[in-house]
Amino acid sequence: MNTMILWCRRESPLGTLRLVARDGALVGVYFDGQKYDARAGADWREAPGDALLRAAAQQLDEYFAGRRRRFDLRLAPSGTAFQRDVWRAIAAVPAGTTISYAELARRVGRPTSVRAAGAATGRNPLSIVVPCHRIVGAGGALTGYAGGLERKRALLALERAAPPVQRGATEPRSARDAA
Repeated sequence: MNTMILWCRRESPLGTLRLVARDGALVGVYFDGQKYDARAGADWREAPGDALLRAAAQQLDEYFAGRRRRFDLRLAPSGTAFQRDVWRAIAAVPAGTTISYAELARRVGRPTSVRAAGAATGRNPLSIVVPCHRIVGAGGALTGYAGGLERKRALLALERAAPPVQRGATEPRSARDAA
């Protein structure tokens, strides 16, 4: 039995996003035209009124307005165990900062797997929410972003310009169940 996949579109300052949920968890946030975008199938239903998709859209709006630095959503991206480890490590990188792919590989306990960590980063299905835009090449070079390097640059600039969110405002506890 297939589980229904719910989705909706959301406009953002960087283009249209497609938000995707399954079984009460967010499983995808994709820019239009993004590399490795999920393909809609017969089990997909457009559901802009779904509570989880509305919450995700609201949190993304707050992020783009500079009022949110972390997301508080139930996440359940599909991937290999290694990919999920990489995505959890990415989710722990604070807003306004970056780490290298080599550091990411070290953080998942596989320091010689820099390319594999990079490949897993590129396959992250939760753009922005699992902030793979915060992973950069050696020396801080902006490389490899499935949504395009201009978007990566814009997301990093947005985070660096946004003031820290005061606790108790819209700052959530954590990216619960991140990856």
